[in-house]
Amino acid sequence: MEYISNLTLSHFRSHKISKLSLDGRPIVIFGKNGTGKTNILEAVSLFSPGRGLRRAAAEDITRNPEAIGWKIEGKVKNRISEYEVVISSENGESRRLFLDGKKASIFKLSQILRIVWLVPSMDRIWIEGSSGRRQFLDRLTLSYFPEHAEISLSYEKAMRERNRLLKEKIYNDHWYNALEIEMAKSAVSIQKARLEAIKYLSEAQNNLTGKFPKAELLLIDPDQIITDEEEAIQVLKVSRTSDMMLGRTSVGPHKSDLQAIYEDKLTLAKDCSTGEQKAILISIILANAKSLAKINDISPIVLLDEVSAHLDKDRQAALYDEICGLGVQAWMTGTGPELFSELKNKAQFIEVLTIDGISELSISNK
Repeated sequence: MEYISNLTLSHFRSHKISKLSLDGRPIVIFGKNGTGKTNILEAVSLFSPGRGLRRAAAEDITRNPEAIGWKIEGKVKNRISEYEVVISSENGESRRLFLDGKKASIFKLSQILRIVWLVPSMDRIWIEGSSGRRQFLDRLTLSYFPEHAEISLSYEKAMRERNRLLKEKIYNDHWYNALEIEMAKSAVSIQKARLEAIKYLSEAQNNLTGKFPKAELLLIDPDQIITDEEEAIQVLKVSRTSDMMLGRTSVGPHKSDLQAIYEDKLTLAKDCSTGEQKAILISIILANAKSLAKINDISPIVLLDEVSAHLDKDRQAALYDEICGLGVQAWMTGTGPELFSELKNKAQFIEVLTIDGISELSISNK
């Protein structure tokens, strides 16, 4: 089982110095709104590639008024090893990773831990724009295929350069050909990984409790999903004229969308009730965790912020049963310990208080 055994936050948002010693059980973090509960989950989310669950820039994370930069230190344990992880940023610079005292690429984190999360801002994912659903799907895909992050960055870099040429009305077949070959290679890898991730999620949902609705997940595209490089190159080449009129690339994985259908009701997630939409999201996150443990033999860390919102008592209890059954380190937040009463001695309870604007932690026996 992979888990964080020690965590220290230094000048991280509302936390001046906060230290946690953990034993792998689920963690319940409770306290009034605004005390800094989510900040702890955000720190844990930075133990994975990307910008964390808030997608915040490094300079926006540092505690004010000091603004001296921030640091996260942790010990990560798995079945055979223990790693010392230090993530920090000074003077608004990009975050740096030191692994066992040696500087390392942020992408190295995915070889040690897999982290999945659900936060309140995602509750509206089914009824808002497609970009949020793409980010959600790509985060899930990244948990299965760590290389997905670098491939996506390569695609975006090539697309930005192609868009510059289009916007400036530059006609140069050689430049376009080179960029479109790179884009097509990355695009095919992105779409194949997304489709494979959806397959894993769908299979894992079949093994969840009936309290959480199974959702049929579909990758849709306004044009078509292309998984052949030569075809992808041709599509980009054909679209040059119309793209030049638009000043941007109109085809590719950046236009795809994720659709979910509540199978029992044959209803699109966007047309379901608020509670059903939340339950569908939880079902997907639990399926993600379950399939990761099976496929990669890695127990992911699961972050669930204000998870009890929109869930009735039965579904709350079913969620906690699933988490305990998965045997993962799950970090959950809520306003009070009573929301997690079913967990009792199965979890560590930590209360977050605010004293003079600084978050303080208290180990609770509630």
